[in-house]
Amino acid sequence: MLELEGVAGPHQGARLLATGQPLEDADRVMIFVHGRGSNAESMISLTSALHRDNFAYVLPSAVGNTWYPYGFMEPMQANEPYLSSALQLLDVLTQQILAAGFAHNQIVLAGWSQGACLASEFVARSGTPWGGLLVFSGGLIGPAGTPRNYTGTLQDMPVFIGCSDIDFHIPLERVNESAEVLAEMGADVEKVIYPNMGHTIVQDEIDRASKMLMNV
Repeated sequence: MLELEGVAGPHQGARLLATGQPLEDADRVMIFVHGRGSNAESMISLTSALHRDNFAYVLPSAVGNTWYPYGFMEPMQANEPYLSSALQLLDVLTQQILAAGFAHNQIVLAGWSQGACLASEFVARSGTPWGGLLVFSGGLIGPAGTPRNYTGTLQDMPVFIGCSDIDFHIPLERVNESAEVLAEMGADVEKVIYPNMGHTIVQDEIDRASKMLMNV
């Protein structure tokens, strides 16, 4: 049974929802992080659409339904202490899953919108080749010009990034920068920009993500 003991700060009381295979029966685990104003329950339909029967899905819910209060391109200090607390939550979860007997390459990080930004930043800061990263309309956190002095290597870790070219929350420049940074860290990045899609998820993203997960 996964727990969030050890998480400090605003997300100390965050909830966990489990779906898919029980952890003890699964051979892969996905941590799927919801977007602003949402919760873990809202991600169930998306994990089901990925059609991966061998996965246990771990869905955390942010305290107050928001991982950090301001936009992801605001100065990082403006989003503290929420941002650090949220990143620590992902660290606590991954460490518990590793302790349960899974390897790094059996754990996938995924997220939608604000959750995609959080998952991307966590993976980059970890400098660890996880099983994969799914970024549905998101990118690395911080204002333009933020130094990306991440250490470690992602060693061909598969990454899928899907976003619209006119997303009013996620500037295309940040999507491109995020893809480049992750690729420079060694990840195998598939970036797909969807013309005029807006801030949503389309079936082609689900299909590409599901195909990627077959090789995790």
